[in-house]
Amino acid sequence: MRARVLLSVLLTAGILLGTSGCNLLAPQSTTKHYDASDGVSGNVGDLQVRNAIVLSTDGKTGSLLVTVVNASDSAHSLSVQYTAVTGKVTQQVTLKPQSSTAIGTTGGPVITLENIDAPLGSLFPVYFQYGTETGLQLLAPVLDGTLPQYSTLLPTTAP
Repeated sequence: MRARVLLSVLLTAGILLGTSGCNLLAPQSTTKHYDASDGVSGNVGDLQVRNAIVLSTDGKTGSLLVTVVNASDSAHSLSVQYTAVTGKVTQQVTLKPQSSTAIGTTGGPVITLENIDAPLGSLFPVYFQYGTETGLQLLAPVLDGTLPQYSTLLPTTAP
């Protein structure tokens, strides 16, 4: 009788350890950071650059779509730099303190990337920097307007 009780206790303990023990040895995937959308993200000092993508129809002109969160108490002038066929191009965006700025969306600032060589489906380097902070280069995916949420955000040609 005593052996039967001991055997059932050991069996129960084995089942409990076997079904919950993987968390002891394997890292939890929910603690790993990843970009949950189409774009890429990173941080520059107080600024959080989120979901950066380039939208283009021909790979020669693109529209940068990115959200930048300024968590600081002061405004910053963000430099966005890319390499065009003719050389490096820098554009500025002013970011208000304690705010989020959606660049490339309706009503937000627009950064048009002109004279670029960025085939659809490739990764295009975009450099973000402000003040004396060390900058950040992100390899933004180049997408087209196939997805409905991007179809109205493609770059437009000047009349």
